[in-house]
Amino acid sequence: MSGETPEKPRTGAADAPEGGDATRTAARVPAQTTAARAAGTAGAVALEAPGEAVAAAPAGGERITARLTWQKLTILPGLIALVLIGTWLWFRGAELDAIARNSLADGNVSLRIRQHIEMTAISTFFVLIIAIPLGIALTRPWLRKATPVALAVANLGQAVPSLGLLVLLVFWLNIGQTTAVAGMVVYAVLPVLANTIAGLRGIDPQLTEAARGIGMSPLGVLGKVELPLAVPLILAGVRNALVLNVGTATLATFIGGGGLGDLIASGITNQRMPVLMLGSVLTVALALLVDWLASIVELLLRPRGLEGSS
Repeated sequence: MSGETPEKPRTGAADAPEGGDATRTAARVPAQTTAARAAGTAGAVALEAPGEAVAAAPAGGERITARLTWQKLTILPGLIALVLIGTWLWFRGAELDAIARNSLADGNVSLRIRQHIEMTAISTFFVLIIAIPLGIALTRPWLRKATPVALAVANLGQAVPSLGLLVLLVFWLNIGQTTAVAGMVVYAVLPVLANTIAGLRGIDPQLTEAARGIGMSPLGVLGKVELPLAVPLILAGVRNALVLNVGTATLATFIGGGGLGDLIASGITNQRMPVLMLGSVLTVALALLVDWLASIVELLLRPRGLEGSS
């Protein structure tokens, strides 16, 4: 009727909480969504805006199958196997005198391979427990100013020639495998330390701020956002350290550390080409095999959200 006042359309402002709560609620939703997507990038479950469906994550077996193709699993190991078989066939046909046979007798080859692998594994283990925690600490605000000093000290390990470094350590730790492992650790710390720092510094600050905005603790941000995003660079540094350690372990023979360097040094000293060839081929094959295994581990540990960034 003409005397009635038409009802005003509802705008939704009357339903908002008093005291500016509506503005704060609206501001929290984008932050929560951004942080959730950051967590999803790091491998966690992504939270979407209210009302949207959450897509089911693919099964773990399907993800592994998609990453590990048959080419990745077969080509390089097959080439290494062919090289080793060809070397073995050549070695069987080679004429060995008494000196060459003595260099390879009594399981000497298997012993040197085992020593080489042990030194590489032990030194890499100590590199990881030293370089990764130190790299994390150097990216925290309370220790960030010490980063240039720490990197300069780590650079000294590779600035000094590896053989000279091992000889210098002999005066402190005496001759033996322990000294060789210590030198390998000093020589291989830099790649892991530098890549850990670079990986953590390269993360978008908005991701960490959004994670803190949804209530994550500093350890939670580090473990669920920062470290997963830095995994590719950290693992690349670990691969470099592994290959460096395999090569440096050949020099352990000069300080009584053993390893495949004994075969190489024996072949050079006694001028026995079969012994030199065997030690060299085994060292190269071991380095390639270790690098291949590290690449497989890198594929398995890379967060699902970073698969396309490789």
